[in-house]
Amino acid sequence: MNTNPRVGIIMGSDSDLPIMKQAAEFLDSIHVTFEIDVVSAHRTPEKMMKYAQTAHERGLQVIIAGAGGAAHLPGMIASMTPLPVIGVPIKSSNSIDGWDSILSILQMPNGIPVATVALNAGKNAGILAARILGSSDKELFLVLAKYQNSLKEKVLKTGEKLKQVGYKDYKKS
Repeated sequence: MNTNPRVGIIMGSDSDLPIMKQAAEFLDSIHVTFEIDVVSAHRTPEKMMKYAQTAHERGLQVIIAGAGGAAHLPGMIASMTPLPVIGVPIKSSNSIDGWDSILSILQMPNGIPVATVALNAGKNAGILAARILGSSDKELFLVLAKYQNSLKEKVLKTGEKLKQVGYKDYKKS
C-alpha cells in the first residue's frame, strides 16, 4: 500500500478488518507507513511463513497481527521473525466472548513473546507500534508526545464542561 512500510498489519480474515483498520487509521494519521494484508495461519500457512521470514527484508520494523477464535496468527508470526509482534485478539463470530483469542495470543511460551493489547483494540496496537518506532525516532517520539498531551487536554476539558453543566445536562461532544 505505502512505499517503504515500517509496520506490517495482518489479519486472519477480512472479517477482522473493522478492528485492524483502527491501527491503520492511527498510523496513517501520524504519517507512519504500513502495509496491510490478509494472512491466515490456517488457510494460507505458506504465505504466513513467507510473510514472517521476509518481513525485515521489506523494511518492516514491527508487525501487528490480529486474529479471532484460535488466534494462532500472532504467535506463529512471532515464532518466525525476530521483529516485535503485537497481537490483537478479536472477538469473532465463532468466539467464546473473545477469551479464546485473548488467551491464544497472551499465553505464548518463553522465548516467543507477543505484545498483546486488549480485545478488539486495533487502535492501541497502532499506538504501541508507533511507540516502538518512536523509541529510536526523535521526530515520531515528539508526535506521540503531542498526541498523548492531547488526550490529557481532552479529559481536562471534559471535566470542566461537566462542572459547568452538571451531570444531568452533560452531553458528550
